[in-house]
Amino acid sequence: MPTTKSDLLVKRCKPCEASMGPLPEAQIRLLVEELSGWQSKGQQIFRTFRFNNYYETMAFVNAVAFLSHREDHHPDLEVGYNKCVVRYSTHAVGGLSENDFICAAKVDTLVE
Repeated sequence: MPTTKSDLLVKRCKPCEASMGPLPEAQIRLLVEELSGWQSKGQQIFRTFRFNNYYETMAFVNAVAFLSHREDHHPDLEVGYNKCVVRYSTHAVGGLSENDFICAAKVDTLVE
């Protein structure tokens, strides 16, 4: 049975090791379809979030930082005045892991 966004939201990130390897491309495609606005490119997923002003952008960035600390899985963030690009990839496995999709689903809840 395919993993849904609801499934991702109740999961917690697990430590990754290189021996695990990245997720297969077919699974990545299915998981990206579960996430609104996220795209995959190469060995990462990303989404651009837009805001009305710098204050809202920074509030979002701080919320992502808190979530990342709690899950112990950290994105790359590109921050501008009224936007933030969130990028996930799991360096330990050399690509995408389930952790990336768990965190992406949880980041989405910050703006829903």
